[in-house]
Amino acid sequence: MVTPLVLASQSPRRRSLLAGLGFALEVRPAHADESAHPGEAPRAYVLRVAREKARAVTGEVVLAADTTVVQGDAILGKPADAADAARMLRALSGARHEVLTAVVVRRNGPGAPLEREALVATEVRFRALGEAEIAWYVRTGEPLDKAGAYALQDAGGALVEGVSGSVSGVVGLPLSETLALLRAVGYPLPWEAHA
Repeated sequence: MVTPLVLASQSPRRRSLLAGLGFALEVRPAHADESAHPGEAPRAYVLRVAREKARAVTGEVVLAADTTVVQGDAILGKPADAADAARMLRALSGARHEVLTAVVVRRNGPGAPLEREALVATEVRFRALGEAEIAWYVRTGEPLDKAGAYALQDAGGALVEGVSGSVSGVVGLPLSETLALLRAVGYPLPWEAHA
């Protein structure tokens, strides 16, 4: 019997992606400081938050991730309110931005923990948005708990003109890289566990 994978996240999207692959999961949301430190570069920021989440939760094998949207050097986290969401969407309108997702897998046990990590960058292109469309999307409520104020997998997908890179990374968990990390710490993948 394979020990369930501990998901250190309350994200329903991450849970759904992993469950869809056949992983037995135990969800234990981690609490970490998700504010960017002064002068902290976006890539260092997402890796730090993912590491803190992985280290904050107990379990034999813990998986944690963090996703942020970056435009230039600006980190666009979750909007503070509807006005902030509209501001972010205006900034993204008709432009390219980067979605960074860091994944950390930590195997605890006797001796020092084994930790592996990956950072996946995906370019997303928004089409030009009108004010009425931005106001409509903000009223759906969807942008309010999403980095960059949109969700590619839901209604926010209508705002996106193109994606170069990992679509699952934009949703919140780059699956190919996640599987490689789990294999690197010796956690059996679903098709290996039942072989």
